[in-house]
Amino acid sequence: MHSDQKKNRGCLGLVSFVYGLFDGFRRFVFNVVFYVLLFLFIGVLAGGDGVMVPEQAALVVAPSGFLVEELTGDPLERAVDELLDQAVPETRMEDLLDAIAAAKDDSRIQALYLDFDGLAGGGLDKLERFARAVEDFKESGKPIVAGGDWLSKHGYYLAVHADEVYLHDEGTVWLDGYGLFRQYHRDLIDRLEIDWNIFRPEVNVFKSAVEPYLRNDMSEDAKTASLAVLDDLWDGYLEKVAPLRNQTPEQFRQAIAELPRHMEEQGGDMAQVPLALGWVDHVGPRDLVRDRMIELVGRDEENHTFQQISMGDYLDALADDRFRNPQSGDGVGVVYAVGTILDGTQSPGTIGGDSTARLVRQARYDDEVKAIVLRVDSGGGSVFGSEVIRRELELARADGKPIVVSMGSVAASGGYWISTPSDRILASPHTITGSIGIFGMWPTFEDPIAEHLGTHTDGVGTTWLSGDLRIDRELDPQLGELIHSNIDHGYRQFLSVVAAARGMEVESVDEVARGRIWSGQDALDLGLVDQLGDLEEAVGVAAELAGLGAGHSVKRIERQLDDWDQLLVDMMEASVLRVAALSGDTDWRGRAQRLDQRLLRAVEERVEFLQQFNDPRGVYAHCLCSVE
Repeated sequence: MHSDQKKNRGCLGLVSFVYGLFDGFRRFVFNVVFYVLLFLFIGVLAGGDGVMVPEQAALVVAPSGFLVEELTGDPLERAVDELLDQAVPETRMEDLLDAIAAAKDDSRIQALYLDFDGLAGGGLDKLERFARAVEDFKESGKPIVAGGDWLSKHGYYLAVHADEVYLHDEGTVWLDGYGLFRQYHRDLIDRLEIDWNIFRPEVNVFKSAVEPYLRNDMSEDAKTASLAVLDDLWDGYLEKVAPLRNQTPEQFRQAIAELPRHMEEQGGDMAQVPLALGWVDHVGPRDLVRDRMIELVGRDEENHTFQQISMGDYLDALADDRFRNPQSGDGVGVVYAVGTILDGTQSPGTIGGDSTARLVRQARYDDEVKAIVLRVDSGGGSVFGSEVIRRELELARADGKPIVVSMGSVAASGGYWISTPSDRILASPHTITGSIGIFGMWPTFEDPIAEHLGTHTDGVGTTWLSGDLRIDRELDPQLGELIHSNIDHGYRQFLSVVAAARGMEVESVDEVARGRIWSGQDALDLGLVDQLGDLEEAVGVAAELAGLGAGHSVKRIERQLDDWDQLLVDMMEASVLRVAALSGDTDWRGRAQRLDQRLLRAVEERVEFLQQFNDPRGVYAHCLCSVE
């Protein structure tokens, strides 16, 4: 008995020791957190009031990279990449529109300066939304100046909406139109003796995605379909641009056709050509436009330039007041489907069957979301992933929530598939849509592996299917027939889905399908979409269908950093900025001060949260997550 008591005391001692160890570790962790928070508080107190919007300044809008509906990548990874200046250059449309809309009514913003040197491109529908925001700003009576060292067709489309267009004297305006070019690999495939198995319905003569593996050039059918859409885009481009330069589209076409002659007349000076053609207002070095902006908004003596604030800083200064629409209360939820459609969970910039369906489901069960707008900017991808999303939208619609689809630059093939379970489809006249068709590919490499590597594959299996889906074995003709049969079934299913959604006969859908792409205007004429309009108009239609009045909210349904991830990123950024600010650089110091203000709010929330933890043993069952 005495021995048992000693064992029990030993066990209790061990438990006590383990508990003490864990309790000490717990206290250590919480002490570290406390001192980190204390350090942040001290940093906030030392940081001052942060940089404010100047009382008189120009808002500088300088889009970087491509215009996109949503930024690419996992939110946490992207936040870290941005901190390290390693993020893919992209500019979110919502940021542009919010900044310009807010600046219109902001008495501190006296002018708008558009800088397009960093703009890599964007779909014509995005350029049009951007341009409408600039035109709306123009109603304020404030001057708008645009400039660039080199104006591509994307930047020029936007620049012509300014009151004055400046071009660097070593630059030019490059209007190269729209084209569709790709590489074709038939000879390479034959040379390498690859058996590239292609499966597509015989009627899908316009489904050109597989042509690079079947041919050495573009088929006449593909050329016909592609050129029809490209002509629509170019016509739409010139019809918008030309009148703003007091010219006709035909004058622009003729000038481009005779560009060599114009170059010769200007002695080969590429900057003087657009000036002589009336495409720009001023040609000169950068200080020319800088001096003009100083005339308009005043001089920044410290930085030897004009009084200004960048779009990013301006949005940070606006903070929660930046949005054009309220974010809470009954309203419309917007789900973005941007990029290639893949199965499973994917990061933003790619559409995941599971992850995008999850966002739809989130909107479906959100009591404040009375209607859903699906913003589609995708050329398609996985049929399975597309169907998972389509079904989730169908369920939301069955629950009584109107579904409105807003098509962006592209909503084709799988992008059209996920658009079908909707009450209304809106497209831009320049949307590329349709491409109703499917295909499959399965390459095998048994011949080059055998000939060049001397490696052969052989074996046995219990059925004729055993080991058949291997790239080092020839595809069994019977399996090829199975796959082909499934592809045919998939195409018929696609036709049926479209026919049921659009109230059309399957045969009628087939006539406009067969893998052919259409412009948004043609799609309207063919009954594939209901009306022309942009995202803002789609939100309005959804609100009307849901019976919402004026002042309804618009909520962006997306994956965001949770509170703890955001605090982690902010702490990392604070450390980097504080070290950089020691150099005396005012830009870095300003960023650090603005971050301090954001951290102050975040730290206060975290301290209140941590103070709730009072279990006497320091043991918790909490997910450290929140659902709002």
